[in-house]
Amino acid sequence: MKKFAVYFIAGVFVFGLFACSGKKVTRVGMEPEIDLSGQWNDTDSRMVSAEMIQDSLSRPWIDDFVQKHGRRPVIIAGDVLNRTDEHINTQTFVRDVEVAFTNSGRVTMVASSAQREAIRAERDDQARNAAAETVNRQGRESGADFMIQGQINSIRDQARGTQVIFYQVELELISIANNQRVWIGQKQIRKVIANRRFRT
Repeated sequence: MKKFAVYFIAGVFVFGLFACSGKKVTRVGMEPEIDLSGQWNDTDSRMVSAEMIQDSLSRPWIDDFVQKHGRRPVIIAGDVLNRTDEHINTQTFVRDVEVAFTNSGRVTMVASSAQREAIRAERDDQARNAAAETVNRQGRESGADFMIQGQINSIRDQARGTQVIFYQVELELISIANNQRVWIGQKQIRKVIANRRFRT
């Protein structure tokens, strides 16, 4: 009986700790926009990447390439530089760009340099250890025709508890054969963040 009482009191104590913590977590879908700080977030990343890639695919470069080569262009994602004063995970944005390009069905995306190294190591391992009829050999990779690169810039202005953040995202598609820029895209976002404590 005493042991039960000890367990019961311990359970009540633990429950009380969680009940008094004041933290509540609610799972929400990806559809509603949630903007807590006003800084760059997942909604900005998805929206900007989708709009910019749609613009890219509506430009003449892609039809010119298909007409000349009779196939879809092959694209590799390069670096997108963060030139803002915020910590932005640009790899998430690069991934959103890759998803938008791939899902368009009009281009072929190839693996990044880091991914290629891992895949090449796997092919080496297959050459040593896999059955001959199942081996994927080296030297059959698809070369990229274009690399997409870019940067995210921001300007911040603030007065009397109101802050304005201006983001400018720039992407460019560069021909690997001759370094020509075949498309340059630009997207701006302006956010106004009002601190309620300063409202009159």
